[in-house]
Amino acid sequence: MNASRSALLVVDVQNDFVPGGALGVPGGDRVVSAINRYIDQAVKSGMIVYASRDWHPAVTSHFKPYGGPWPVHCVQNTPGAQFHPDLMLPPNAVIVTKGTDPERPGYSAFDGEVAPGKSFLADLRERGINHLYVGGLATDYCVRQSVLSALTDRLKVTVLDDAIAGVSAEDSTNALTEMQLQGADVRHGADALASAQ
Repeated sequence: MNASRSALLVVDVQNDFVPGGALGVPGGDRVVSAINRYIDQAVKSGMIVYASRDWHPAVTSHFKPYGGPWPVHCVQNTPGAQFHPDLMLPPNAVIVTKGTDPERPGYSAFDGEVAPGKSFLADLRERGINHLYVGGLATDYCVRQSVLSALTDRLKVTVLDDAIAGVSAEDSTNALTEMQLQGADVRHGADALASAQ
């Protein structure tokens, strides 16, 4: 048995976070093909694929109309909250739902649940997963916070830098540097998942 058990985490590749969405990330749609390649590799190597999603209530302190910093986005059961139509998640992908608390932003996938009352971290621990490969949106917010949370929880993290995009180029560069300084590995390309079991 391998000492390391890995999983792929796809962060918030939702309609509202790609160009044309309520909170479109520049180039957000361009990461989909790279993520799909990683999903294909992960499935072929037997890795679990997790996909986090913002799933906000209609009224939340996260949104500008209620005192928050962001336009209304990814409201539960709306088209904007759905995964990008070209994202090829496998049928057994585990969905991590976050942002449901109207008083908390829920940037990190580790704020989310895979089922009512079951946290993302609890599911990882139950499966013996100690290494996450991470791609998705946005580098400077939900990817950053998810990676930092994973490192705080003593998981190994590999950021797939050809499968991420951010709101601000400068903030994204700083976020990537911060993630590396905290212990994340950064890779891209065909061999990025090569060491995974």
